[in-house]
Amino acid sequence: MEHRKAHTFRSLPPLLLAAGLVVMWSSGFVGAELGTAYAPATTLLAWRFMAVAALLAAWCLWRRARMPRRDLAAHAVLGLLSQAGFLYGVVAAAQVGVAAGTSALVAALQPLVATALAVPLLGERVRPRQLAGLATGLAGVGLVVYADLLRPGAAPWWGYLLPFGAMLSLVAATLLERRVRPGGSLVEALAVQCTVSAVLFTGLAAGTGTLAPPAEPGFWAAVAWVVVLSTLGGYGLYWANLARTGVTRVSALLYLTPPTTLVWSWLMFGDPVGPGALAGMAVCTVAVVLVSTGGVKESAEGPDGGRTDGSAPARAYRQGRRERRGRPRPAHH
Repeated sequence: MEHRKAHTFRSLPPLLLAAGLVVMWSSGFVGAELGTAYAPATTLLAWRFMAVAALLAAWCLWRRARMPRRDLAAHAVLGLLSQAGFLYGVVAAAQVGVAAGTSALVAALQPLVATALAVPLLGERVRPRQLAGLATGLAGVGLVVYADLLRPGAAPWWGYLLPFGAMLSLVAATLLERRVRPGGSLVEALAVQCTVSAVLFTGLAAGTGTLAPPAEPGFWAAVAWVVVLSTLGGYGLYWANLARTGVTRVSALLYLTPPTTLVWSWLMFGDPVGPGALAGMAVCTVAVVLVSTGGVKESAEGPDGGRTDGSAPARAYRQGRRERRGRPRPAHH
């Protein structure tokens, strides 16, 4: 998926890709509140993925797309982690009363976890400037949702564990994608991931008696919202940015989702945006600039996950040096 995605989006400016990711990813938290106002989380997720899987499957059939079994299996696992696991935690949290801003805050902890794990697992080098940016982003997120965390909410204590589990599921998917690097275009990858999620949530909804959708038009508006903006837009731009810039920079962009979610909530529900939110937006912006300009260096890997260590001539040169170092030196006369 790495090379074909990069080729597909190489004509788009990096700033446009980054801004699109922040806006579309934030829409998912608002869509969770919209949908769970009419139906349980399993109902919303089942119809969401049935709709998007049908659209993407039709496109793949029209293009006669083919994918090796190894890549199919990899994308299936990625779908379970990045979509089924992450979205169920977010939507279920909204259903039990966790505010969208709070879920966005917990999800925004992903940069710290992903960066910490990317160093030993993927060989990414994180410089001090980027570490400072990640810490600054966490402070900005805390400013944005500070008042919301202090207010007593209707959600039970265990409800706040749901977005935390969602965040860990997305971290696992992010690191797995960078490690395995499955093939296939972006649309083909999303088609597999969404189909797996559709099967899972349809079965879960049918088993719990929540598959029948409500008749209210607002429910279908919420389904259209999460299909177009959150799934096609959010996940498409997430994987596109990941292929182009790496784990650390993409994760840092997620710091902008809590303040952007507040803007969505203000536009959709009339929720006020206070001074703390504005200050947090400014701090998060500084954090993203620090991380994005810090110069992440990723170890190059081949399709099998092995290090490529640069071009073939460079590898041959280094191999020759190693062999020469292993030979005994000739005696001097």
